[in-house]
Amino acid sequence: MPQNEKPKPVPPPQFREGEVTTMDAPGLIRILSDASSPEFQKAKACQRAGELGAREAVPALAALLAHDHLSTYARYGLEPIADPSADEAFRAALPKLKGNQLIGVINSIGKRRDAKASPALVKLMYGADPDLARAAAEALGSIGTESSAKELQAALPRTKGLTRMAVADACLICADRFLQSGKRDQALALYAFLSAPEMPKPARLGAMSGIVREENSITRPK
Repeated sequence: MPQNEKPKPVPPPQFREGEVTTMDAPGLIRILSDASSPEFQKAKACQRAGELGAREAVPALAALLAHDHLSTYARYGLEPIADPSADEAFRAALPKLKGNQLIGVINSIGKRRDAKASPALVKLMYGADPDLARAAAEALGSIGTESSAKELQAALPRTKGLTRMAVADACLICADRFLQSGKRDQALALYAFLSAPEMPKPARLGAMSGIVREENSITRPK
């Protein structure tokens, strides 16, 4: 090393990734389950578990969903795991969490499109907390089943203000899901429902645009 060149700073042990980024599932589980493991390493272990799709790590990740600092990392670890146990972990966490942690889990359920969570989401959509209600509506739209579409349609006359706008937007998302899965008739029916004069203006305009787009499409089957 040249005399004038300063050595690169070395992070303290609690902020060193070490072998976490190349570790296998058993090693990650040891870190996640060890109360003495630094939070930085646990966060990296969550990320690595998601990269591996390590279903063996689901219980250890689920245990961190209520952690003050690691709940977001635990969700990111669980979301890519293509195993029903990850969906079960998110559903089990719904009645146990509050505030932003609960909103985060709702968002993860929406990303995974877990239809089995729909009854719990419907209940939250009608709850007193407007932030939770809007998150639940969006998740139902992302799930995009015919059942979730019916629940969202039924919620529009029963909700108000920003929650009602979120429900209408979720209907648009649901219509898009229908199109992606080849259910064009259901999508157009939902667009037609949202085009009614009493619907929130942004959703109404979006629905009308969707109808025009689909009727003029030369690529989608009619």
